[in-house]
Amino acid sequence: MTAPKLSKLELRIMQVLWEKGNCSVREIQEAFPEKDRPAYTTIQTTVYRMEGKKVLERIKKIGNSLIFSPRISKTAAQRRLIDELLSLFGGRIQPVLAHLVHSRKLDADDVKEAQRLLQRLVEKDRTQ
Repeated sequence: MTAPKLSKLELRIMQVLWEKGNCSVREIQEAFPEKDRPAYTTIQTTVYRMEGKKVLERIKKIGNSLIFSPRISKTAAQRRLIDELLSLFGGRIQPVLAHLVHSRKLDADDVKEAQRLLQRLVEKDRTQ
């Protein structure tokens, strides 16, 4: 299943759930830094919309508070974002890699890890 597209606020809400685990709307809202904390009703509306997108779900009710849990993994959301980014470059990874190298965000250890991953894929393909 492909993860649905998430807005910046939705990603921030998911980050809270991935880090803290199951939370109420109030707990999600209070996890935001105080200086740029969205209103409770903004978080509540967004959470309900995310429930409709099936990226999170109500798991229980404690008093008047609904408790929500993520339905998609952080990895699935990251893959969706990376696919969207690559689509901006026609699916080509070279411009992204060039930027990472020139901005010094890609180092020798990252390259070695990529080589290990590619080698595993090659070996897996050979055994199939």
